[in-house]
Amino acid sequence: MYEKAMRPEDITRLFVERSNAGDAAGVAALYEEDAVLAYPPGSQTRGREAIRRLWEKVLANRPHFEPEEPLPTLISGDIALTSTPPKDGAGARAQVVRRQPDGSWLRVLDQPEFVPVKRES
Repeated sequence: MYEKAMRPEDITRLFVERSNAGDAAGVAALYEEDAVLAYPPGSQTRGREAIRRLWEKVLANRPHFEPEEPLPTLISGDIALTSTPPKDGAGARAQVVRRQPDGSWLRVLDQPEFVPVKRES
């Protein structure tokens, strides 16, 4: 059984721990069943199972993730906005998370990179 994120900010820490352990299922468990992840850049991955498959591919290369200090969380009822200033130059990271019936939090929307898109003129 996985540790649950009992505060919205816990999800970032758990993501780093599980990613560095190579645990794609553990990373996917941080998302709601119908969550949307804006990754790979320029596309979207929809649903926990698709997110797990994506992370299996990403983690096969054994990337190392560094913890990032979260910015202040905005909470309104059972919805929260979390964000971190990335150490890898990705611009910004932001997630919408929702409180679950057991009091834990899961990601609903995840925008891991805000990099300007180059548009053709």
